[in-house]
Amino acid sequence: MKVLDTVSALLTEKGGAIWSIGPEATVYEALEIMAERGIGALLVIDGEALMGVISERDYARKVILKGRSSHQTKVRDIMTSPPITISPECTVDEAMRLATDRRIRHLPVVNSLGTITGIVSIGDLVKWIITSHEKTIEQLQNYISG
Repeated sequence: MKVLDTVSALLTEKGGAIWSIGPEATVYEALEIMAERGIGALLVIDGEALMGVISERDYARKVILKGRSSHQTKVRDIMTSPPITISPECTVDEAMRLATDRRIRHLPVVNSLGTITGIVSIGDLVKWIITSHEKTIEQLQNYISG
């Protein structure tokens, strides 16, 4: 069953908080922000331009496993760039397919003017799909039982 709700609707309910860091910051500084906010990724923004995304996965694979120092490594050196983005009009189903096919966990949402309007995680998408299916089941049960 496809979920045709838009990512914009998801962001309206979730909230559009955007946490970011500059490309010249250290990976350690990025990790501190992620830990404080309880999030798994940050947008990397230089001025107003979206440069990339840095995630816990980037840290694990590009710092820890390579024996690098998070205090000395710059965000720009390990961020995923260019970022894969979606529009607010993208459906939740399309966003889920993109995240699954590309094996990414965080999708920045960018409107037609290039403005960042939010970020959705694979967890946000799964939660939305489950809730949507539960509502559909409830409506069908109500219809059947009269």
